[in-house]
Amino acid sequence: MVTERYSEIDEVIAYIHQNIYEPLPLSRLAAYAAYSPYHFTRIFKERTGLPPLYYVSALRLQKAKDLLLRTHLSIRDVGLEIGQQSLGTFTTRFTERVGMTPSDFRHSRHRAENSFQSLRELRDWGPDGSLVSPSYARITGTVWSEAPFSGIVLIGLFAKPIPEGLPLYGTLISSARREFCLPNVRPGTYYLMATSVSWGMQAMDFLLPHNTLRTRSKEPLVVQPPIPVPYQEVKLYPPRPDDPPILISLPVLMDRFLRQTAYEGSP
Repeated sequence: MVTERYSEIDEVIAYIHQNIYEPLPLSRLAAYAAYSPYHFTRIFKERTGLPPLYYVSALRLQKAKDLLLRTHLSIRDVGLEIGQQSLGTFTTRFTERVGMTPSDFRHSRHRAENSFQSLRELRDWGPDGSLVSPSYARITGTVWSEAPFSGIVLIGLFAKPIPEGLPLYGTLISSARREFCLPNVRPGTYYLMATSVSWGMQAMDFLLPHNTLRTRSKEPLVVQPPIPVPYQEVKLYPPRPDDPPILISLPVLMDRFLRQTAYEGSP
């Protein structure tokens, strides 16, 4: 569970949101919190799971997603708005952490709607992974929510405590199923992240998932055979101030699941 200590970090996070388009060096953030840069970095990471400047860069990429879908700014100008002077650097970072290029993301709404509709109509969700004979570890668990909803839950294991880039392992389950299984997880250190998409949502709601229910593990999940991985109790909750943004484009994960389901269902 993410610690609730250092409540003053919430004030720093609000300050970052208010000044996201301005230069935010570590010295400025530490001074705002009235800490030394070293001490500020330590407590910020303890509270959020991320170093402060990495958190800032993630939040700026989230702003870029908003600008791409809500404005007619050119991609170059979107990059400049979030402090990226180089179009090439902006495109590379966006693609690595969102899962598609800025241009593809800007034009992804129609495809996202189609993918979501395909999931609505899906009758066979495929095997849950528990019947697979694993060569490596199997991670199983149950998802439940603070607020009832009907839809889908996207679950992934990431290399960092932030849902960005494609998950190293992932699955998608119906909210009716609750139980999940990630088979064949190689030894390593992972962070479990999940979010939900309700059937009543529109494409913009999950292309820019600011308000989706979610969970994240600040503490790593270590896979180290022969030690069994504990059963995971995953609780979805409304977004909190110290949650990092969900950068990965959720329709990318939907498309991957649909392709996998179609492959597994083919003769």
